[in-house]
Amino acid sequence: MMLQFDHISKRYPQGHDALRDINFHMPKGSMAFLTGHSGAGKSTFLKLITAIERSSRGQLIVNGMNVSKINSFRIPYLRRQIGIIFQDHQLLNDRTVFDNVALPLIIAGYRHREVSRRVRAALDKVGLLHKEKAMPITLSGGEQQRVGIARAVVNKPPLLLADEPTGNLDPELSREIMQLFQDFNDVGVTVLVATHDIHLINTLSYPQIALKDGQLARNDFA
Repeated sequence: MMLQFDHISKRYPQGHDALRDINFHMPKGSMAFLTGHSGAGKSTFLKLITAIERSSRGQLIVNGMNVSKINSFRIPYLRRQIGIIFQDHQLLNDRTVFDNVALPLIIAGYRHREVSRRVRAALDKVGLLHKEKAMPITLSGGEQQRVGIARAVVNKPPLLLADEPTGNLDPELSREIMQLFQDFNDVGVTVLVATHDIHLINTLSYPQIALKDGQLARNDFA
């Protein structure tokens, strides 16, 4: 299993139950949509996978690692297994497109030649190799999202998480971004996309996991 939630609950210090008794197994190499109303628990769901938050109860396995019991010094290793794409891109506006995509590799200590090779391969995959010297502020919203995707996949993680990746894009650009996720899934990457764009996901025949008030309302993997 790539993702395995066994009786996972998350209660925040102020007493709010963000997730309650979640049981969910996502096979390696699959692609799915995580849906639910605002406040349903989608963001907490993703934060648990990346160990930004820790579960209050239950066991969470990510690519064979027990995130519920992971030591702090192992968290960077966990996060290198996961590519994360945000709605607001979170690009560094004082760095070029190339430098933004290279950042995870530089942090991980890759050699300069390998950094260059991987960055250009990732930019080519998202159709932005010709923009490697551009500054993010000169790009369109769709192009900025593509840079974010290239940065997320540049170290070839087995798991890709996307948090509302098409929230600021028009329908045509949204379809293009989803096609990129499908392309990565086609080569074996496990992809989980959190979105409330029901029209978009209904045009694609991938499993859905729906949250409602912190509980599973739908689980197509069950």
